Amino acid sequence: MRLATTNRTIPGASTTRARSGRRPRVQWKAYLYVLPAFVVFAVFLGIPVVQTAQYSLFEWNGIGPSTWVGLQNYVALFTDVKLRDSFLHAGVMIFFYSVVPVTLALVLTAVISRAAHLRGMSVFRTLLFLPQVVSSVVVATTWISIYSPEGLANQVLRAIGLGSITRAWLGDFDTALPAIGLIGSWLGIGLCLVLFLSGVANIPRELFEAARMDGAGALREFFGITLPALRGQIAVALTLTVVAALKTFDLVYVTTRGGPGNSTSLPAFEAYNRAFTTGQVGSAAAVAIGLSVLILVITAVIQKIQPEDVE
Repeated sequence: MRLATTNRTIPGASTTRARSGRRPRVQWKAYLYVLPAFVVFAVFLGIPVVQTAQYSLFEWNGIGPSTWVGLQNYVALFTDVKLRDSFLHAGVMIFFYSVVPVTLALVLTAVISRAAHLRGMSVFRTLLFLPQVVSSVVVATTWISIYSPEGLANQVLRAIGLGSITRAWLGDFDTALPAIGLIGSWLGIGLCLVLFLSGVANIPRELFEAARMDGAGALREFFGITLPALRGQIAVALTLTVVAALKTFDLVYVTTRGGPGNSTSLPAFEAYNRAFTTGQVGSAAAVAIGLSVLILVITAVIQKIQPEDVE
């Protein structure tokens, strides 16, 4: 028995085939929707970046005539001891702002995810995130008081019998930079913790139940399930904290003004100081461009650990 076939025409099929050989028309209307955002971007970011790159090729005090120096300001990033030290200090800030908060937040995430049923956990998470909503100037002023010779840090050390190591933490060449770094660690833990806890909430509970039925302990459960599932959140946390470390300005400006000496000078502060204090606009522009390139490179490297299926 032969089945009858019907030659049915799909509506629009002929039109689609007819148009398949044509060059698609440009939908200019879509570009009109993007145009306002592009104009804002160009005026407030694009043009200033181009001007900064232009200034970096000159020696200029911001008022008088400028002198063409080519790439000399960029060479100074490697030969000028003060500028070179500022970028090395930024590396120390990355450790305190990024490595320490991410590590501690992962530990806290492992503990909280297993003890989420305990009372008071929501208050604990709120307290850890609270520094993110406090003004950085308020944070810096508060820690100046804590680090002062008669501040809370030295009082605690004296109370536990370690009075011999008390000092003016922000006024010591050896401790000023780590002291600012610890402020950054305190600021970053809450942000990283919120990101990681949101990631843990998306992990199917069945995975943890199956692991516990197979006899997996807390460490094996963390490294086998939790940590791989948090790759996307870890990439986001590293990106945010590394950028925060490299562009740190307000804490340094309020607490130490780059001192004592040059011990807490960072690229962002150095760019500001040279542009508005010492009248070295060209050098400041070169520092800003160099810092921007460094941020882009490090961010691109961090994104390599992010899973492809995480948007």
